[in-house]
Amino acid sequence: MPAYPDAEKLGEVETTLTSFPPLVFAGEARALKAELAKVGAGKGFLLQGGDCAESFAEFHPNTIRDTFRVLLQMAVVLTFASKQPVVKVGRMAGQFAKPRSSPVEAQGGVELPSYLGDNINGIDFTPESRIPDPDRMLRAYSQSAATLNLLRAFAGGGYANLRQVHQWTLDFVGRSPWAAKFTEMADKIGEALDFMQACGVDPSSVPQLQGTSFYTSHEALLLQYEQAMTRQDSLTGDWYDTSAHMLWIGDRTRFDGSAHVEFLRGVGNPIGMKCGPSLAPDALLRLLDTLNPAREAGRITLISRFGHDKVEAGLPALVRAVKREGHPVVWSCDPMHGNVIKADNGYKTRPFDRILSEVKGFFAVHRAEGTHAGGIHIEMTGKDVTECTGGAIAITQEGLADRYHTHCDPRLNAGQSLELAFLLAEMLNLELAGSKAEAA
Repeated sequence: MPAYPDAEKLGEVETTLTSFPPLVFAGEARALKAELAKVGAGKGFLLQGGDCAESFAEFHPNTIRDTFRVLLQMAVVLTFASKQPVVKVGRMAGQFAKPRSSPVEAQGGVELPSYLGDNINGIDFTPESRIPDPDRMLRAYSQSAATLNLLRAFAGGGYANLRQVHQWTLDFVGRSPWAAKFTEMADKIGEALDFMQACGVDPSSVPQLQGTSFYTSHEALLLQYEQAMTRQDSLTGDWYDTSAHMLWIGDRTRFDGSAHVEFLRGVGNPIGMKCGPSLAPDALLRLLDTLNPAREAGRITLISRFGHDKVEAGLPALVRAVKREGHPVVWSCDPMHGNVIKADNGYKTRPFDRILSEVKGFFAVHRAEGTHAGGIHIEMTGKDVTECTGGAIAITQEGLADRYHTHCDPRLNAGQSLELAFLLAEMLNLELAGSKAEAA
């Protein structure tokens, strides 16, 4: 948690935020929870993705649009392959605060407080920039509201219409061999829509084909902001954090006695929780009892983040404990955070083959345990960045410097994200085939 030097100013900003309209509504959060309950029951898949950390400097409608359209592409690939609904949740419209391993950062012999995200302090390495400033929360609210407004327009205003499926491919992704595969799949979708129309079912009158449900999420890290955005629902009397539809608890804030756990257990939103090598099964069960004592389906998503070389050894114990105790959860895989390496030229990166390896390990564990591999949680962007190495358009360590733009952690670009979606689809097909064989 940041130490704000001006407590009076902090109080004024918190008071101002409490008077602002909610960014999302309780009914929307309940709708997401209902969709996640189906995923937990093995009848869907969760696709959660977006920026590692949103920034004020890169705020632009094209950035929002391009990330949204890549998520649409990934979702349609997964839906087409698995014949199951895909729940789309963006790491958008609020993913500003970032947990850091150290409270200080050193450069050239100078030590300053760490950059904690644009809603707390600035990324410039100067003493003035690194002072936590409460006014940044107001700017974060404003940017989140504008982002949500655009996302809602894209989701319901025709951009997400399945007739537009050919238009979702970004120009630079055309270099990827997976772009041709997407075009082939889009042709099949177009033929299916034409067939429906010939049979007298007008696709333009079917709401599910005209738009899509799209939800937002971020890590509930800055409690001053989250508490100020909490509202009591006028219909049910329950409390909801209206800064996002879904909030998650990170690896660093899910300990016993955590203020973040205490806060989130009191709101009705769907909650995610990162699970890594440091989390023992008994501790996980205590947290589940605290956060979801009523064992409400769709309430909890467990996001595993082990690293490609640890997932098959570490994840089974958690899966077995949760299954044994009968907690209803969605199991999702974060293959990003356990696979960061430093390239020879000093850039922080994530090799695509390690990301893919962790996803494969995640599916293998759930296949072995008889549980549903229910989701993916990735840091990605619709921009043509060079931050993660590998993939079909092979980005080398030497090529990282070409377009390395991240404010924090390396992200998959649009081509790598689409490639991952197709490879995920193959894994989902194997899981579904296995389930049908067992049923037979």
